[in-house]
Amino acid sequence: QVQLVESGGGLVQAGGSLRLSCAASGRTFSIYGMGWFRQAPGKEREFVAIISRSGGTTSYADSVKGRFTISRDNAKNTVYLQMSSLKPEDTAVYYCAADRDVRLHTIPQSYDYWGQGTQVTVSS
Repeated sequence: QVQLVESGGGLVQAGGSLRLSCAASGRTFSIYGMGWFRQAPGKEREFVAIISRSGGTTSYADSVKGRFTISRDNAKNTVYLQMSSLKPEDTAVYYCAADRDVRLHTIPQSYDYWGQGTQVTVSS
């Protein structure tokens, strides 16, 4: 069992930056692949970025590639999402999720644990 708590969301102007954090409870954080997803009003939850257990492998949605960076610090039980060059279409609730499978997944249904989400609003 792992509990996830996101933080770092807020209101930012287009072109600005934010860094989201996701703190995990427990001593087994390093056995989970971690993902960031987002959900805008009236839309389905969508994949943003994923990172492997060691942090050596990452993958991004095309819509954020080159602007967002996912990273993790296993000593701090934390995964991060650095977001730059933000656009109004990035506005959503952002969720982190943990996956016990060694394979990396981009679909929400593959993840075992979820945080409560943090709101990111980008104004034009």
